[in-house]
Amino acid sequence: MKNWKRMLLSITISAGMMATAAPAMAAPQQSAVKVGDQIVHYAGGAPVFDQGTTFVPLKTTLEAMNAKLTDAEDGKIHAVVDGKKITLVSKLKRINGVTYAPVRVVGDAAGYEVRWDAKTRTILLISKGAETAKAGGRGFMWEVENNGNTIYLVGSIHIGEDGFYPLRPEFETAFKEADYLGVEIDLSKSADDAHTKLIMNMGTYQDGTTLKDHVSKETYDKVSKILQDNGMKANALDAYKPWVVESTISALNSMKAGYQADAGVDLYFIKKAIERKIPVVELESYESQLSMFNGLSKELQEKNLNKTMDSVGVLQDDIKKMGEMWKTGNDEQLLELTNSLATDPEYNKALLIDRNAKMAEKIDGYLKNGKKEEYFIVVGAAHYLGEHGIIKLLQDKGYTVVRK
Repeated sequence: MKNWKRMLLSITISAGMMATAAPAMAAPQQSAVKVGDQIVHYAGGAPVFDQGTTFVPLKTTLEAMNAKLTDAEDGKIHAVVDGKKITLVSKLKRINGVTYAPVRVVGDAAGYEVRWDAKTRTILLISKGAETAKAGGRGFMWEVENNGNTIYLVGSIHIGEDGFYPLRPEFETAFKEADYLGVEIDLSKSADDAHTKLIMNMGTYQDGTTLKDHVSKETYDKVSKILQDNGMKANALDAYKPWVVESTISALNSMKAGYQADAGVDLYFIKKAIERKIPVVELESYESQLSMFNGLSKELQEKNLNKTMDSVGVLQDDIKKMGEMWKTGNDEQLLELTNSLATDPEYNKALLIDRNAKMAEKIDGYLKNGKKEEYFIVVGAAHYLGEHGIIKLLQDKGYTVVRK
């Protein structure tokens, strides 16, 4: 129980932490892709994992799903699926002359469900017509109203897997009526040059020193072994600070357990907001989240890194337990693990107390704007419950918050 609490807190508190896990991906994690029962053979490149998203060669993947690429440029993909012309808006990458796109965006557009088989490291594209609908997770959602304004508060886990979807109808119905999507940060922008520069400026040593100079020999040796066990060079993260190394190792374990950032609840709704063309408002900023982690004391950063590394052997099972907690919407377990963070005052203040107060103020502003609007707000689940949680802060302001 102790180990999976630790992991859950990391991935229910901050979207930015999961998005920053990419430095270790300088050597891309390769995976196979299956459409139905057939392996997709890529002549010009292989799938790559970057910034929490799996990218696949666009043209070849579409052809494997009996779709035809017309053109792709400036973040727009034009293709023909079942004789119908479609246009997708998505971030694209050019690698060795090949255009790559997020596999979930491509699969969804062509009518395929995207799954991840952790054991074989295979991305499965399954025709949505091939299976009957299944029940998704209960998750966490609350409703608060004021003067004609309605806000739905959704507790996210910033990574996910196939069993989360489809979400129960209450989520989808509330989102369809929303005028705005609110998130901690807009993860669809996390891979752009400005954000990458922020990570490099904050998350790396600028004085010529390396990780080895800032942590104990024991800690450094453990990092080296874990990286080697994952097929990477022992010094692959030498340039990075402990908080970045910790998030990278957490992401590696999440992927092994079949959970990825591109299947997280917040990114799921960000993609839907882009499709619906409704505004995405940020309750925080990418810079503020990175600054928060970067501002943790040197001692706490190393302590957190060691806790994550010491749990590596069991985290894959623990992450799955965490997923089950979200699917069942277990409020008692969520409150228990949120309260467990209070044992470290510095960590609790930085990750929850200060941020919860700022987010609650923004939500209060949305409720009071008098525009009779609906907001669908998705932030890490651990921000909602407890003495300093967003729910209690809103109740203290006089609002009635109803669990849905």
